[in-house]
Amino acid sequence: MFRQSSVEILAPAGTYEAVEAAVRCGANAVYLGGKFLNARRNAGNFSAQELKAAAEYCHARGVQVHMALNTLADDTEIKAQVQAAVRNACLAGVDALIVQDLGVYRIVRQCAPTMPVHASTQMSVHTLAGVQRLAELGFTRAVLARELSLREIEYITKNSPIEIEVFVHGALCMCVSGQCLMSAMLGSRSANRGLCAQPCRLPFASENGLGHDLSLKDLSAVEYLQQLKSFGVKSFKIEGRMKRPEYVAAAVTACRNALNGKEDEALRNNLRGVFSRSGFTSGYLTGELGREMFGIRSKEDVLSARPALKELAHLYEKEVPLVGVSLMFCAYEGETASLSAQAMGKSVFVQGDVIAEPAKNVPLSHEKITQQLEKCGGTAFFVKDIEIDIDENISLPLSSINALRRAALDELYEKLKQPYIHKYEYVNVENSVKKVNKPTVYARFSNINQVENLVEKVEKLILPLEICEKASNIPMEKFIAQIPRVFFGREDKIYEKMLALKAKGLKKVSCATLDAVQLAKKAELEFMMDLGSNVFNSQTAASYKEQGADEIVLSPELTLAQAAAISGEGLGLVTYGRLPLMITRNCPVKNGTDCKDCGGKRSLTDRLGIEFPVVCGNGYSQVLNSRPIYMADRQKETAFAAFNLLYFTVETPQECEKIIEAYNSASAPEGEFTRGLYYRGVE
Repeated sequence: MFRQSSVEILAPAGTYEAVEAAVRCGANAVYLGGKFLNARRNAGNFSAQELKAAAEYCHARGVQVHMALNTLADDTEIKAQVQAAVRNACLAGVDALIVQDLGVYRIVRQCAPTMPVHASTQMSVHTLAGVQRLAELGFTRAVLARELSLREIEYITKNSPIEIEVFVHGALCMCVSGQCLMSAMLGSRSANRGLCAQPCRLPFASENGLGHDLSLKDLSAVEYLQQLKSFGVKSFKIEGRMKRPEYVAAAVTACRNALNGKEDEALRNNLRGVFSRSGFTSGYLTGELGREMFGIRSKEDVLSARPALKELAHLYEKEVPLVGVSLMFCAYEGETASLSAQAMGKSVFVQGDVIAEPAKNVPLSHEKITQQLEKCGGTAFFVKDIEIDIDENISLPLSSINALRRAALDELYEKLKQPYIHKYEYVNVENSVKKVNKPTVYARFSNINQVENLVEKVEKLILPLEICEKASNIPMEKFIAQIPRVFFGREDKIYEKMLALKAKGLKKVSCATLDAVQLAKKAELEFMMDLGSNVFNSQTAASYKEQGADEIVLSPELTLAQAAAISGEGLGLVTYGRLPLMITRNCPVKNGTDCKDCGGKRSLTDRLGIEFPVVCGNGYSQVLNSRPIYMADRQKETAFAAFNLLYFTVETPQECEKIIEAYNSASAPEGEFTRGLYYRGVE
């Protein structure tokens, strides 16, 4: 009844009860996670046995199951846990995997080549170029970044070579997914590893702002589903694997109503009641950024959930007949009756054990047979159509017809829940030995003033793309142009700048995401992978090398020991700098001041009075760490790297020069600093 749709309502499921709620309310697919390596590790999640049971329940009702394997994995996990998770998915008949880590994807392609793989929103793909790169790599679907406008989604979807999935309800992260280091840096709980502590929901205040200037309201884009459908969006995704089944039921029902053109204000109020942060926002869809998008979970929000939960539990309390079945009943004098049943391309045939006899009183009629066969209550089936072929003037006990119906539907149910088992083969993962390096020094600068008098003091200069045009006195072979971390709706302009610089002699660019990689390859420029590319294991490094990257900045979430164990050449570390903790399209500083009064350099203050600089440019903001990583006095411990990257952001030219000198002399740190995660790591 719900399943025949050209689009997909994709519901979250952190528990088996949430699976039932999603399916009974009309979801076309659910997404869930195993016990490890998924972006909601604190949800209930599913063991191998529970995963199989959930898949059987869904498949018997025509619902697909997508399994989230959407976190970064280290080399040890790649060898064991990743492959075990893929094996469990194959055996359970999971319909698709959702992946963030290109290293995980590389393993999936080897050990389960027929398994469809969707690119998680954690991959930060936000342009058509990024989607095209995913398609060339073999992904079957892209889950777009949540920061896109309707116009941008339309352009990508109408030109995409693969399916597009869009979030339409649930929590909004302030940071572009996959680019957040805040939880990791502040408490070692990594968002990229599925254990985000949500520090952004705590007080982070801009001057004259709201006091919680990193906390966005929850998204509700239900009213835009018809428009998104007209663009060609395949899947409407609901966030919420940590939330209750009542929330899942309400969100799925709201989406189903929207697609059916039905309005239900009471349901919307209950949906807001069961979970919201000061109400809902339509997010970035309309392009109207600002204070109205921000909100927190208030006491009133919590209290309003209690009555809503009772109402919403009724939405999924009973089995709903979702699968249409076609029946054919045959009965002839002197023979046992038979019944065939067909649904979703599968059929069964059952034979009764009672012989049809000549009728002594009232003969068996078509009407009586139909009445008995339509009694599917309590099952997942409803009767679509019935064919009846019987002799005239025969008699059969009605109980025998009921028994045939029950037997046929039970047998059909067992057949429907059987999975398509993808081929699986264990892959022997061995990392090659990496040669010992003597690191060279690379420096990334944010403005041209910082570069003065320092050109000869570092091996390579990395300059933002727009700054390169101003560096006319620096030889082109000396620097690498840094493509913006994100460039929503601006890929054509970015590409034009790349070509213009190439014409002047530019040889190489640095890339944070696959969006930038695709542009670099299109422009036929050399490229390296920069911060944001989340290289956390040897397989990811190999994937980028296969795509053409000659150098790679390793993830700052690695410990030094983990980083040293990653295979390959040309691997570098950030050994100085205020790491960008967040990349945001909605500037938190604008909650308190206009851009013209800001100058692009303000800060946020947390509840302890610690300041986090905010810098803007290229249509996005970066929330920087309160203090820089400093490893100049630990260079013996980073000697395995091909290069050490000094990442300058808000430093003055004098401070830049002083830091470079400190690295040349291996000086001890002065002032406030951090060792980052190089010793404590992330969970």
